[in-house]
Amino acid sequence: MPPNIFGMAFGLTGLAQVWSTAQARGITPAGVTDALLILAAAVWLLACVLYFSRPRDVRADLLDNIGAPFVSLAVIVPMPLAAIGLAPRAHDAAVVVVDVFLVLTLLYGGWLTGQWIYAALDAPKIHPGYFLPTVAGGLVASASATTVGQRRLGEFMFGLGLICWLVLGSLILNRLLVNAFLPPPLVPSLAIEVAPAAVASLAYFALNGGRIDVFAAILAGYGVLLVVVQFRFLPAYLRLSFGPGFWAFTFAWAAVASATLVWIDVGRPTGARALSWLVIGAITLLVGGIGVRTLVAVARGRYLPPRPPTPPPDVSRTA
Repeated sequence: MPPNIFGMAFGLTGLAQVWSTAQARGITPAGVTDALLILAAAVWLLACVLYFSRPRDVRADLLDNIGAPFVSLAVIVPMPLAAIGLAPRAHDAAVVVVDVFLVLTLLYGGWLTGQWIYAALDAPKIHPGYFLPTVAGGLVASASATTVGQRRLGEFMFGLGLICWLVLGSLILNRLLVNAFLPPPLVPSLAIEVAPAAVASLAYFALNGGRIDVFAAILAGYGVLLVVVQFRFLPAYLRLSFGPGFWAFTFAWAAVASATLVWIDVGRPTGARALSWLVIGAITLLVGGIGVRTLVAVARGRYLPPRPPTPPPDVSRTA
């Protein structure tokens, strides 16, 4: 059970956030957001049961320089689920959920950062998934805390996520520029490159009330650059075999879609409503298409990587 299995719930939560952003602006009807949140919560719970039922594999992943960052999604996902879906119905419960998983996110991000410093870290093993524990974790926690009314805590986590983005972004980009191209299983993680600017924008909009100012424009400028960069990766994406890694495309682009909806709503360009529906439709098709491919692959038994073969017993020793 690979640790990036939690990417499914993360992507569905991102799609729910897109519909929630549109619903708050009177673009989409009520109900779709709730359905997506329930689905995301169910998928997250199932992933937790499947993944954490094998403690030996979990311990191995926590010490693995490639897989460890993806485990952080297990504690990141519940925060936006609570902030978007639970807070309007049970505010106090939502605050508890956000705070508990915010602390877990902070602890895991701190432990993993210490692990990277303490243990030997091979540059070729660094990949964009390294953004997840502290950058995505910090910025998602910031938006979630602010949404449930804890503004100062939101500012605290915004600083954590932003500074980690500046530090890790340099390291990850350096690895991508000066080392060999990522191996096929990690190529989908390149989509995560578009996420930090978009997620930072959403956290910042939560803090400033959805206003477009100089800092919001700065974030958007870098975000657009990384979106354009993705077109160069299309040949590599098209050569990939489908697997759990494809869910890396979902939350990253869902965050871009949510941030785009805010810009459209504030800027009010000609055909704003049509543009908004184009964004909503595109991201829904992307996530929905990956979801359908996942169900087909699961039904055919081709979704998860095969279990490594058990080595034969050493006959010479037993003889």
